[in-house]
Amino acid sequence: MGKDLPQRLLRELLKNSKRSDRDLAKILKVSQPTITRARHRLEKNGMIKDYTIIPDFKKMGFEILALNFVKIRSNFLSSETDEKARKFVTKFPNSIFASRGEGLGMTGVSISFYKNYSEYHQSLNQLRIDWKDLIEDVQSFMISLGEGEFKRFSLTYLKNVPP
Repeated sequence: MGKDLPQRLLRELLKNSKRSDRDLAKILKVSQPTITRARHRLEKNGMIKDYTIIPDFKKMGFEILALNFVKIRSNFLSSETDEKARKFVTKFPNSIFASRGEGLGMTGVSISFYKNYSEYHQSLNQLRIDWKDLIEDVQSFMISLGEGEFKRFSLTYLKNVPP
């Protein structure tokens, strides 16, 4: 198995993760069992975390995509706060990503979908109530789904990024 096969396989799966191992083997010019082993190895090593689709979020009933930024008071930045944040975000299944980070004077971010402005507002109010002693600031960048989009959200673009 070539050293570059895992990267080539990942790129093909980014194009279309529904392809069979047989089809991938033809494209990558290796045997089907080689592809199956390579795929299993990528899954076991954590290079492939999920197989999923990217739906039309607006057709699913979401109107807003929000990037919510928080600034945690510096004296509360700790592993205990991280654990509290992990538990907090599990309350919101519409939150698809949350992490510590740096930028814009903020220390955390979450990316969430909302059915409407009221749901968005309630979610931020819950954050402000539950985290009132730990949060110094909250800012959001809201996107009205289906309006002003320059490039649709898709991971398939990564297939063209050099390894």
